[in-house]
Amino acid sequence: MSESHDAIQLAAMRVLDLCRARGLTVATAESCTGGLVAGALTEIAGSSDVVDRGFVTYSNAAKREVLGVAAATLDLHGAVSEETAREMVAGLLRVARTSLGVSVTGIAGPGGGSEAKPVGLVHFAAGTATGKLITRREIFTGQDRAGVRRLSVLTALAMLAELAGAAD
Repeated sequence: MSESHDAIQLAAMRVLDLCRARGLTVATAESCTGGLVAGALTEIAGSSDVVDRGFVTYSNAAKREVLGVAAATLDLHGAVSEETAREMVAGLLRVARTSLGVSVTGIAGPGGGSEAKPVGLVHFAAGTATGKLITRREIFTGQDRAGVRRLSVLTALAMLAELAGAAD
């Protein structure tokens, strides 16, 4: 097993342990990670008592249709924005009705970046059914596509653990 796989597995186990201790459930809404956050959680045997569902909403149409992200948000701010990440997690929590949710949207590369939104830019939002919300903006520079995605999974899991640890 690689060092990065070990780190992801440990982070996922921490989320699951925190959620189990508090009776919490989790759902994910992922774009650039393509389901890797849900995959990291469900790689661990017995995770079905915590993980409810995961959506890969890669296209703007999927973000609108599955999560209810407003077309105006996508037009004004783009798919890779804090506003979109916030609407993704709000829609996720509305649809899944889980205790916790996390959304990830970014540019994993190698192409698709711009000066305003470079390759490696990723926006995250994690929220609770009780209304807590945290957001993060990261630029993972010097990473290839796999590196951006791996670091994004670790960030999303850390955000879930933060919320699970602070859950009401």
